[in-house]
Amino acid sequence: MGRGMRAGKRPKQKAPSQKQQMAQMQMLQQQMDETQQKINQMEQSASSGGGAVTVTVTGDKQIKSIQLEPEVVDPDDIEMLQDLIMTAVNEAMRQMDEVSSQEMEKLTAGLGLPPGIL
Repeated sequence: MGRGMRAGKRPKQKAPSQKQQMAQMQMLQQQMDETQQKINQMEQSASSGGGAVTVTVTGDKQIKSIQLEPEVVDPDDIEMLQDLIMTAVNEAMRQMDEVSSQEMEKLTAGLGLPPGIL
């Protein structure tokens, strides 16, 4: 063993300099921006009423389309149609949140951050 070394102890590693840490943070920020742009281009669709209503949303949470099957349009039952649309929109948004979280977690996996911090 070398001088000053004890069994089971590792030599101290030099901590990254402040400049290196800033560079790493800037690179991470750039990767996060690129990932967010990628997410914004994604689309997620969800249906309700057995496919009677289908809603497609984008990664930046904009509704891209709402498709209605003709048989679901009943002027005497507008409430049902409203409920089906709301259900499909909420599910599509939930799915997009999940996809977005998974993409961001790929970037932050090695950072040791608690889930949901970004």
